[in-house]
Amino acid sequence: MRNRLLGILIALMACVLAALGVPLAYLTAASEQSKVVVDRIDDAARFAQDLPTQGRPSASAVKGDPQPGPGDNGRLHALTSEAARYHQLYGTRIGVFERDGSAVAVAPADWRPPEDGPGRQAYQEALAGRRSHNPPQVWPWTPDRTLAVALPVVRDGDVVAVVLTESPTGGLRSRILHRWLLLAGGEALAMIVAILLAVRLTGWVLRPVRTLDRATHDIATGRMDARVAPSGGPPELRRLARSFNDMADHVVIAIDQQRAFVADASHQLRNPLAALLLRVELIGLALPEGHEEEIAAVREEGARLARVLDDLLGLATAEGSRPEPEPVDLAELVRARVDAWRPLADQRGIALRWQGPPMAHAWADPIGFGSALDAVLDNAIKFTPADSAVQVGLLIAKENVTATVTDAGPGLTEEELARVGDRFWRSSRHQNVDGSGLGLSIARTLLLAGGGELGFEPAEPHGLTVRLTVPRRRGGRRNRPDRSPTA
Repeated sequence: MRNRLLGILIALMACVLAALGVPLAYLTAASEQSKVVVDRIDDAARFAQDLPTQGRPSASAVKGDPQPGPGDNGRLHALTSEAARYHQLYGTRIGVFERDGSAVAVAPADWRPPEDGPGRQAYQEALAGRRSHNPPQVWPWTPDRTLAVALPVVRDGDVVAVVLTESPTGGLRSRILHRWLLLAGGEALAMIVAILLAVRLTGWVLRPVRTLDRATHDIATGRMDARVAPSGGPPELRRLARSFNDMADHVVIAIDQQRAFVADASHQLRNPLAALLLRVELIGLALPEGHEEEIAAVREEGARLARVLDDLLGLATAEGSRPEPEPVDLAELVRARVDAWRPLADQRGIALRWQGPPMAHAWADPIGFGSALDAVLDNAIKFTPADSAVQVGLLIAKENVTATVTDAGPGLTEEELARVGDRFWRSSRHQNVDGSGLGLSIARTLLLAGGGELGFEPAEPHGLTVRLTVPRRRGGRRNRPDRSPTA
């Protein structure tokens, strides 16, 4: 979320800087070109002012003006010399042309009015008595473009000549590029400052969100005492953190009350049930012969109810436990539990087999994991027919260790797999099997309390595989392990 928000802020700032920088770059280029154009207009005006009367023979012939005097030849020579020096100094081609296109003073000497392009347009506008418009904009990537500026020379209301300049744009392009580089440097500096501010702003806004996310994850994984620590940030998020803590307190209180009720009810019902079973036994002794089946059924139902109460009490105890995981050798722990259940499996004609590495270090609550494994082994032996096997293995993955228990029972359908482990749930096909439907629920609760998880999947060709997974290190994440056992 931090990266997404930071990306949005940086993108917005980049758009703002681009919206400001692009017009500013255009105005900078236009300003530099306007300076050059104004300078060329001033130079053209100076050459037009120095034009002698010899520069307008056509007008003299029309109006009967006297022929040029000897002083005009000197002015013409001076104008020609000045145009040559101007071209040599600035590299700008300049020419003073009469209306018929003949040259009065030109530098270089072989230059003539252009026949096409922007220069021709400027020349025609000057012949029409107008100063040429601004030439097309010069950019740093247009090295072949020149600046053509034309100015009409007007005598007695008539255009008698045209002063035309055509300037190279190398210096102008260099100045524009230099100004653009300065502008780009300023925008880059502004972007860096904006990124730093965006990072600080994002951290300030999202700090309470990260704290809230960690607390939510801790509560979701069973750490009900996790709370959001006071931190900075916007007032709305601080108020949300306080509301979350209040909500978590109320949830914990409700869960504790529910758990206490289940535990108290289970405990309080044990004594009346024991007394009831004792009275049933006394009644059974007083009844005449022939009622043994009814008494046996009552005893069986009473024993079943007693097991349900014991399992309810065990579930409430498991949900209320706050175990502290510790480093354990899971291989040794699993082997010990397999050895403890092997006599019962042998009594029922079931082979309880173990296959796994000699050592597997993991991070788990040994008591909780052992109890969960006991519940799974009890369930597997219960549903496995005689002359079959229950396979117990241990798989080591990069981030976790998984104990697997595979039975040879009838297995479960896909719909039943989605519900296995729910409280009091039992398959309709297994109602005649002894049990309360709480064993796998207790196993799952014990594993979750210790940082593990319980999974189910069908076995091949039939049966059920139960996976008890715990992380290999403190705070590690649980990945699905490899299929092959690690020796």
